[in-house]
Amino acid sequence: MTDVILKAKQLKKSFYNPSKVDIFTGIDLEVHRGETVAIMGRSGQGKSTLLQILGTLDKPCKGKLEIANYRVSFFNKAKIRNQHIGFIFQSFHLLDDYTAIDNILMPACIARKSTHSGSAAYNRGFELLDKVGLTNRADFPAKLLSGGEKQRIAIARAMCNDPDIIFADEPSGNLDDQTSEMIHHLLLSFAKEHGKTLVIVTHDNRLAELCETRYTLQEGKLTPQA
Repeated sequence: MTDVILKAKQLKKSFYNPSKVDIFTGIDLEVHRGETVAIMGRSGQGKSTLLQILGTLDKPCKGKLEIANYRVSFFNKAKIRNQHIGFIFQSFHLLDDYTAIDNILMPACIARKSTHSGSAAYNRGFELLDKVGLTNRADFPAKLLSGGEKQRIAIARAMCNDPDIIFADEPSGNLDDQTSEMIHHLLLSFAKEHGKTLVIVTHDNRLAELCETRYTLQEGKLTPQA
């Protein structure tokens, strides 16, 4: 793999509570198209904060970030997020009173695509729903779904706009072991089948071992694992 999809250079992040606390002291990272990456580390090391910065949901205090050859800035981060990025969260972040298919189509709505019945986005939404095995839940409100079903909907939602890179924050952290294994298989097979880049923050060694590249975040530094 030679095509770099994400490049981070000397990312630094600090919080004030009330005194200054350094979270990252200089993160360098390159991720290639189609690569699967796991970022591990103890609780409190800043894994989720790093993922939010890489996914343009937060900004570093210093440093540079490029996604799909675009330098991320205040002016273009929303466009980059809509066109190139999909997210999967530990707590699902579905809209409880919206149906499964409506939740999947939400990124298309945000990108101002037509989502009416028969539209390209709508048809893609149902294709994704079928891939995660939940066509029989299309019209169910999200609040009636099980945890595993919610995460499968979240995976389909992340793929809605056909992003280049998917960020997953502890995607099986709220699930039992059996459901976690199913989610791991689904997520990795989705990425492989569609040639997507996958960056996962996880404390689960089983999931990390399925990824091609692994890092440990500790004391503000990102260290490759053998």
